[in-house]
Amino acid sequence: MKKLLIIAVLVSSAFYCKAQEDLAFPFQGGGQIMNRFFKDSLHLSKDIVDKKATGMAVFKFTADINGNIQKIVVYYADDYVLTLPMIDALKKTNKKWIIPNKEKFHDFIIPFSIGYNNPSSGQAEVQRAAYEFYTQRKPIVAHDQIPLNAATLLPTVVVKYDL
Repeated sequence: MKKLLIIAVLVSSAFYCKAQEDLAFPFQGGGQIMNRFFKDSLHLSKDIVDKKATGMAVFKFTADINGNIQKIVVYYADDYVLTLPMIDALKKTNKKWIIPNKEKFHDFIIPFSIGYNNPSSGQAEVQRAAYEFYTQRKPIVAHDQIPLNAATLLPTVVVKYDL
């Protein structure tokens, strides 16, 4: 009886491991390529740099079977000004998404984190500007329930800029 139980556990764990191998990263080239793509494609506006803007933005987008983006929804953003370069970069990813199980459409959720590298001098001025941005920001927040359906949560894209 013990041997039968051990064999059953081993067989089920082997199937579980095989299922993990079949799960490919949904961006052509993998996660590191996706991060590099967004870091290269995100062109932060002068307004963001001047305001010392930092924050998060979370998007849900739908890709079709060819990897083209059909719809982009902002779930949360610390400020509207942060969303514009991210939306532009997302639009550049057409034909780069791999849809699992040959679905006609698939939803992805991708968080972005934007920040700046600490300057070597003038930190008091930078802190003042960052605090001013923080107190005047107008977050975009979803007030109703958000149906997630079968969405894939992607890793956070972290982008830092120099002042």
